[in-house]
Amino acid sequence: MTLSFPNRSRSYDARGRRVRFWGYDGALEISFFLDQRAFSRMSPNPKMDETGILIAFDRHRDQILDVASKLYSGRRRDAYTLQASDF
Repeated sequence: MTLSFPNRSRSYDARGRRVRFWGYDGALEISFFLDQRAFSRMSPNPKMDETGILIAFDRHRDQILDVASKLYSGRRRDAYTLQASDF
């Protein structure tokens, strides 16, 4: 099976300062987290509140999902955190 992202849901985790989203490998649901600092690599001067971060996530969704797929293909785990260095 290959990783897919049919669920466009994402949520902001203020405590962890990250965005959570989900991918699927067949019937397996895989959690992904995108560290808030990664947005500085994708967007100059992103607004760092919940709304701004979610807008930036949506704007860069294709790039984020591409990075998530590459991380997943190398190591199969239940959850992954994408860092600024991944971009």
